[in-house]
Formats: sequence, structure tokens, C-alpha cells
Amino acid sequence: MGSLFARVARRASAAHVRHVTPVVPGAETGLVARVYRQMEADFGMVAPPVALHAPAPEALAASWLMLRESLLAGGVVDRSVKEAVAAAVSVGNRCPYCVEVHGAALAGLSSGAEAAAIAADRFDAVGDPRVRELARWARLSGLPEAGGRAVPFPADQAPEIIGVVVTFHYLNRMVTLFLTESPLPPVPAPALAAVRRGARFVMGSLARRRPAPGTSLDLLPDAPLPPELSWAAGRPPVAAAFARAAAAVEEGGGRAVTAEVRGLVLTALAGRAGVGPGLRGPAWLAEATAAVPARDRPAARLGLLTAFAPYRVTDELIDEVGTVLDEAGLVRLTSWASFAAARAIGTRLWRADSAPRTGRRHI
Repeated sequence: MGSLFARVARRASAAHVRHVTPVVPGAETGLVARVYRQMEADFGMVAPPVALHAPAPEALAASWLMLRESLLAGGVVDRSVKEAVAAAVSVGNRCPYCVEVHGAALAGLSSGAEAAAIAADRFDAVGDPRVRELARWARLSGLPEAGGRAVPFPADQAPEIIGVVVTFHYLNRMVTLFLTESPLPPVPAPALAAVRRGARFVMGSLARRRPAPGTSLDLLPDAPLPPELSWAAGRPPVAAAFARAAAAVEEGGGRAVTAEVRGLVLTALAGRAGVGPGLRGPAWLAEATAAVPARDRPAARLGLLTAFAPYRVTDELIDEVGTVLDEAGLVRLTSWASFAAARAIGTRLWRADSAPRTGRRHI
């Protein structure tokens, strides 16, 4: 199916997935096959951060719709700018896999020096002042102080830029849980620079594609746009993608875990100014889940950690949840918790900006 590169990339991507069984190349059917075909046509390969969702096909489609319509599809924001935002969010979330991938795409599209500065968390070294301001804002978007900062772009760019921010707060969490730390093959240190040059060439070539907006939408049923996603309303394909994704993820979360577990996560999100890395201390998790029935506590712990600190999820916790949930349920729970955190961030960023945006510079 598809080009030789796409077939090789599929086999390589399967090796990146942990905790769930990757779909064997050529064995996908139904909705999974439709998403994979479109991903290869529009992106050039089956991207592991999306493919990891394959045990839950509706979550797979939801992640693809968000990524495609915010980052990949042609729009009003330059792709290199959106890649800078994706890499910066990933730096803030301590997601080296996504930093490597989107740093390579940015380097392949524009300045390798600026991509390296963002990847190294040295935003003062980004030469373009517009990109520097936006990348720094994106880097801090999950932290409490981000709620008080005006967004550094005009209103017509909000659906794409906030869409990328929300997508990567979502994907970073899923990637941290389910993928290896690096997308690069294990090579001796002297060869790493050559491997990264190759990655920049490949990712830059793929990132120059501009698929038409909206053609992914028929993968999921129509759904109304929730009020907390109103930042997407100014660009119909983005709004439709996030509305459909939100409905699919919400339905999946309801199938995976109880309303009590979901309510616990939502209450925690509502009670914290930011959802950046870290919790108040090791006792917080035990205290927060104490009132949940014992059978549901592992899922409640996983949901909270996914939302607030996915890097603290252990293999032992995943295994414990796996005694209650199958692989589809595991993906649905973590997808729901990841999206709950990501949408909370998007809502806060949008509401924080009460000043007029129409006079701001376009980037």
C-alpha cells in the first residue's frame, strides 16, 4: 500500500509503540484503514503519535482530525510557524519525541539554527522576533502564568495556532505514555548528526505538503462545537474537526471509565490554574483518589497523571489498569484525560486575551 517509503515508515513506526499492540502493516480494516490511507496520502507516512491510538479507532480518527486540520492543512498561518509552536509546546511538556520530530520539520522548512534553539529551550536565541514571541508563549501555555498573558497573534489566526497548541498538549501526553523516548534509530553518537540531517530533509519535504482543509471530516460524525472550544469557530474546518474529535473522545471516555473517575479528573482540572508538569507532592494522588471505589483507583490515578504529569506514569500502573481495561479501554481513558487537559488549556488561553487582537501582526 502506497510508496516504498510509506511501507518502510509503517514498520518503523510500529517499533516505537509501547503498552498496546501496533496494527500490523496491511492488516488494518474499517476506520483504521481509512485513517491510515489518508495519513499516508496527506502526510506521507503513518505517524506513530497518531497510530498509537489504533486499538480505539474513534480515538485514532479524532487525533488525526485535530492534527491534520490544525497543523497540516493549508490556512492563514505559515506551516513553519505552526511547527515552531508544536516544538515549543513539546519542550514545555518534556516530550523529547515530539521535540525531535517537529524540530526536524521546522529545520527542514526554515532555519536550522532557530529550530535548534527552540529544541534546546533557548528561546532568546530565536532570531525572528515574531517567532520568538510566539514560541515563548507556546512554551509556557500549560503553566498557570499563561492564563494572564495576551495571545501574540491576531484573531483570525487563533483557530490554527490555538488548535496546534491544544493538539500538542494532547499528543505530548499520549506520546509520553505510549511511544519510545526518541523517533531516531539507536546509532553511535558520532552518527547522530548525520541521522538528524536525514530527518530534517525527510520531515522538511513532508511538511511542504499543503492538503486541502476539511477532507478528513467525514471520518467522524458531525457534532456541535462545545462552548469551551469557541476559539476554533473562526475557521470552519478546524471547528468541525475539533467538535467531532471532542464528541468521539468523550464517548470513548464514557465507555472506558465511570462518571466518578471522569468527574474526579475534571474537578482537579477546574481547581488548578494551570496543568503544567508536576503535582503538589506524592501524597496528592493518594488523597485525590481515596474516595473512589478500590476497583477504579488505578484508572483514576492514571487519568490524573495523564492530565497533569504523564511522565510520572509507570509501567506498573499501566499493567495494573490493564487488569481491568483492555487495550482499547486503555487508549480511550488516556485519550479522554489528555484531551480534557488540552481543552482546558485552550479555553484558558483564549479567555485570557481580553484585548483586541485584530491589530496584531500576522505571522
